[in-house]
Amino acid sequence: MAENREIWIKTGYEIFALQGETGLKIETLAKKVGISKSSFYHHFADLEVFMEFLLKFHLHQSQILAEKERKVKCIDPELILILVEHKTDLLFNRQLRFHQDNKAYQKVLVESNRVIGLEFIHIWMKDAQLTLTQKQLEGLYELALEKFFLQINAENLHYDWLSEFFKHLNQVAKNFE
Repeated sequence: MAENREIWIKTGYEIFALQGETGLKIETLAKKVGISKSSFYHHFADLEVFMEFLLKFHLHQSQILAEKERKVKCIDPELILILVEHKTDLLFNRQLRFHQDNKAYQKVLVESNRVIGLEFIHIWMKDAQLTLTQKQLEGLYELALEKFFLQINAENLHYDWLSEFFKHLNQVAKNFE
């Protein structure tokens, strides 16, 4: 039974990451997972409860990503490879960002960004040898995050694109110094 719940969650997570809320239809989910709709209702009651599970899953995925970030010594290639591996998590976060007028989404977005962002700032500062203050870096990070999530999609979230993005980000930071 727990296996079925996990299948529903992982499939719903991927759909939300790519299509947002509008893609989350119980019938579509049931077809994609190959399990009856009654199984969905048995595990989640309705889409609202299901979304709560997806949000918890996203926070769990954010913790996993942050743990991997802690072990990274450089952005290119180490961090980039991790980001490519966590493409679905980044796209899910993007959907939360686009729909943060929903209070539950905003709460998870803030927590996810806090967990992941703190690690990224440390890596970025060391890797790019930046002499900016923590406050300056955090400000630049917020701007970079906005740009990142406005630009990413399922097609461009790959090694080459990320490498170029981070090169540009480092150049902007160096110009800021």
